[in-house]
Order: sequence, then C-alpha cells, then structure tokens
Amino acid sequence: MQLVVSHVSSLPLCVRLRYEPADPYVVRAAFFVGCDEPVEWILGRDLLADGLEGSAGHADVRIWSAAGPGDESIYIALGSSAGTALLEVPVQDISSFIQDTQALVPRGAESGLIDWDAELAHLLPQG
Repeated sequence: MQLVVSHVSSLPLCVRLRYEPADPYVVRAAFFVGCDEPVEWILGRDLLADGLEGSAGHADVRIWSAAGPGDESIYIALGSSAGTALLEVPVQDISSFIQDTQALVPRGAESGLIDWDAELAHLLPQG
C-alpha cells in the first residue's frame, strides 16, 4: 500500500488486513506507522468489495477505483478528527483478499454466522 502525500509523491505503508468469520461483516486493517502498536481501522467487507466496482462509502471511509485505462489501483480515503489519509492499493491485492474472505463466508451469508442471542444479551441491560 502507498500513502499518497501529493500528486507526485507517495510513501510505502505496511498494512495487515484481517478477516474473521466470527465477525463476518468487517475487515480489520492494521496500519504500522512507526508506533509500537499499529493503528487499527474497521472497514466493511462489502464496502471494500463495492469499491472494486466503483465509488463506495461516505464520511470517514471512501473507496473508489482509479480512473482511466490501464490503471490498476483503488484509492481508500480515511478521515478522522486527527486528519485524513489517502491510500493507493493495487486492485489485485484487494480483489484477492476479498475473494479469500468470500471463500470462507459467501457474500450474503454473513448473518448465519452471528450468535444473535449473544449479541442481544450484550446490548440489553442485565436485570
């Protein structure tokens, strides 16, 4: 992955994407930015998949495909109160990752893996 600094400059960025079928709707992205602990963002798996096809997301996370023939990148814009970052990622890397996640949990089958009783118990007050 590349951190886009300007139109002509970018820096390599080490990122680890993790998908767990127990939390089937999300992808965890750990960014290693020189700290002892990585900075983690939680991204929607569908958002990443939709970003491969065109523009997706709004507000804090936006993803879009590069414009023009021969471009093989997608862009991920992350925003928070601390600032914004623009990342350039090879399409093939994200595409392969999404395919691997969908081999584990097909798109549309996520809700069958959630323990709804446990989720409800977590949300409701104990009494």
